[in-house]
Amino acid sequence: MDTPMDRILMRRDFRTSQRILLTSFSLLLSSFTPLLHGVELRVDGSQRLGTIRPLHGVNNGPLNQGGTIDLSEYYRQAGFPMARLHDSEWPDPDIVDIHAIFPNMTADPEKADSYDFSRTDDYISAIVNTGTGIVYRLGESIEHTGKKYRVNPPADMDKWARVCVGIIRHYNDGWAGGFRHNIRYWEIWNEPENRPAMWTGTDEQYFRLYGTAARAIKAAFPDLKVGGPSIGYPGDMEGDTLKATDFLKAFLKTCKDQQAPLDLFSWHTYSYEPFIYAKKAREIRKLLNEYGFEKTEIHLNEWNFLPENNWRPMSLAGQGFERRRWYDIMGGPEGAAFLACVLSDLQDSPVDVGNYYSGETSSFGLFDRFAVPKKTYYAMRAFRMLLDTPNRVRAQGWGSEQGTILAGSNTDGSQWTVLISYHRSREAELKLTIAGLPKAAYHWQFSLLDAQNNLEPVRTGELAEDGVIADRLNGPCVIVVRLQR
Repeated sequence: MDTPMDRILMRRDFRTSQRILLTSFSLLLSSFTPLLHGVELRVDGSQRLGTIRPLHGVNNGPLNQGGTIDLSEYYRQAGFPMARLHDSEWPDPDIVDIHAIFPNMTADPEKADSYDFSRTDDYISAIVNTGTGIVYRLGESIEHTGKKYRVNPPADMDKWARVCVGIIRHYNDGWAGGFRHNIRYWEIWNEPENRPAMWTGTDEQYFRLYGTAARAIKAAFPDLKVGGPSIGYPGDMEGDTLKATDFLKAFLKTCKDQQAPLDLFSWHTYSYEPFIYAKKAREIRKLLNEYGFEKTEIHLNEWNFLPENNWRPMSLAGQGFERRRWYDIMGGPEGAAFLACVLSDLQDSPVDVGNYYSGETSSFGLFDRFAVPKKTYYAMRAFRMLLDTPNRVRAQGWGSEQGTILAGSNTDGSQWTVLISYHRSREAELKLTIAGLPKAAYHWQFSLLDAQNNLEPVRTGELAEDGVIADRLNGPCVIVVRLQR
């Protein structure tokens, strides 16, 4: 007889059977996870590959918001090699730009009292005091306003060039109560093809301004490096080939035909794809060589993560929650993993100087408006840790473009550092094998940068005889493994 109790027991048995089946199925799936999402990376300490290059420069300096914020100690800890001065905010636009330093274009560029260096002196001195070098952009900051105030072609380009020479004399030769900062790199204007936000003139007007200023600077300071055009859009990649823009080709042709100095070629890219930068750099190297600029340095001096490859949140239509989410992604774990991937991948590129945009408290910056470091700042710190062990060794294993690995040792082989960047938003089983080290016992420390951690040590241990360290990646994330003999 089917009693109520019998039916209760039957339902309970059925639910028990369901739980057993589901648990078994879950265990079966979990057993396949390492196979489906396994990452096997290998470091071979016996194979040397040169030196890890400090390409983790930034834009702008540590003084922000009228001097109410000073990031100097953070700059020292990250060891930024270069700070490019563009859209400098202390507060913008009272420093660095030509109009801020030389406010009256009818004045005499040969007279010291025609210049107002005071605020820019303080800003640059703060950068120099952190040990960071400078790339000085001569020109004006971007203007997103409907009316353009400063980004117009100078009426007198010869005088404008003489003003540039006066600025260099002040910061390198001590002129007008100045300094001897030995600033090597001087860049002429920014993104002149970005009209009208950065330039209201024609291509030919910019080419004339560039040639006039570059010749004047090199005539006065032959040992300095001058260049440009700080191009915002060098062209699209079709496979591994760069389809250079007409502006870029015309600029290089004009420099060649008119023998205008081009010690450095500067360019920008914002992307969702971390491996596009090295590809573009190799193509730019080939293009420079074709035009006879084999010795010209390559400066990637504006770059950052472009969430979802979408510029809409920067527009008026994207303001509000959409824009905040966009910047949160840029400065969060995904942006941090992207940053570390780019810096690692650039090691095998012809880029000579790199400058992330930007190093301060702007929306694109490494810090929020209250000077709190974002995840991206800790990615810079992770890369900086590599430079304590700068002798690069072979590291490989990514089967696809999921991430990067970079490794190095100190001179006597007593310390080793491995930087792992994983920019996929999923979990994976990690098997890291470290081989080829001098025979000794090694202690390792595993530091993690992800949504919950800011590069804190999360695991330690002694390196096993097989050299294997196993863990689980929960991407996007950045990992630093440090070994000490």
